[in-house]
Amino acid sequence: MSENKVVVTPEAAETVPVKKDFWASYSKPIIIVGSAIILIAGGWFGYKKFVKEPNELKGNEAIFAAEAIFDKMATNGFNKDSVDIVINGRVIDGNKITGLLSVIKTYGSTEAGNRANYMVGASYLHIKDFDKAIKYLKEFDGHGATQVESKAYLMIGHAYAEQKKTDDALSYYKKAANVNDKDASVSADALLIAASYAEATGKSKDAIELFQQLKTKYPLSTPVSNGEVDKYLAKLGIVD
Repeated sequence: MSENKVVVTPEAAETVPVKKDFWASYSKPIIIVGSAIILIAGGWFGYKKFVKEPNELKGNEAIFAAEAIFDKMATNGFNKDSVDIVINGRVIDGNKITGLLSVIKTYGSTEAGNRANYMVGASYLHIKDFDKAIKYLKEFDGHGATQVESKAYLMIGHAYAEQKKTDDALSYYKKAANVNDKDASVSADALLIAASYAEATGKSKDAIELFQQLKTKYPLSTPVSNGEVDKYLAKLGIVD
């Protein structure tokens, strides 16, 4: 936010009253404010050193087992029992697996808690609990990791699509495509999903715009080079 600055020219300087007792009048509040800043800075250092960093370590320890199970599911496929373990935790062969909901509750301000939001949202999506999937995926912050952010937006879009909330679904599909338009692989796929969804739900204007955007931005992408996009556009009445 810009500040309004008063510029005093040399010619006008003599007409500007100088408040010689400024320091006497304001020294106490200035010292108090300055001290508060020092205390806040010192408090933040203490919080980071003695609270935040230990919590990050504890959070990573707590999330480890559930995260390992989630990673396996992401590779081999999701199933309801494993999803329940990941979300709610369980004791297996005497070993306690801390559920991700517990990680979020206890370590929500840590990076482990942040990752847990993503995994919980994805897990709820796979068991068709769409409201909870949306809730936790929206809590996730990709911190500039655009590929992960794009995937989170796509999953939110999927959840809204399953709920027949077409405007919300298309909005998040578009967000997924626009997180980083320099990442051709992720953005081209997201654009294709957005365009295809728009076409399937009767949003022809959006579909045409998105398919054309895909052709313009990512001419070397598979759906463009193999003619898939042109077929969609022809179906919508657009022929080059």
